[in-house]
Amino acid sequence: MNYQLIGHNIKTFRESMTLSQVDLAGFLSVTREQISYYETGKRNIPLPLLERLSSLFGVELSDLLTENPAQASTLAAFAFRAEGLEAQDLESLAEFQKIVKNYLKIHRLSLES
Repeated sequence: MNYQLIGHNIKTFRESMTLSQVDLAGFLSVTREQISYYETGKRNIPLPLLERLSSLFGVELSDLLTENPAQASTLAAFAFRAEGLEAQDLESLAEFQKIVKNYLKIHRLSLES
């Protein structure tokens, strides 16, 4: 697995939401240094944390794992700005993003039927 690519994607989505590394660290219950290691690809990020990030960012898990600059740019353009939100607000935002993501999946499947 390409840890640098994953780290780059995390940083891109984090910045599109105007979140700091400290904000993201609080949301994931890790240190700011760990976020830095994840973003630079120096450390492997555990799957449960990747799943939480995909919920927060409102993207599929695969969007964090693969190189897809066109889709990342589109998602960044529509990203919810999380600047100034508290840790509990980020939890609520992640749950909301998960609901939206699931709704869009269902809608897409119903169009394909």
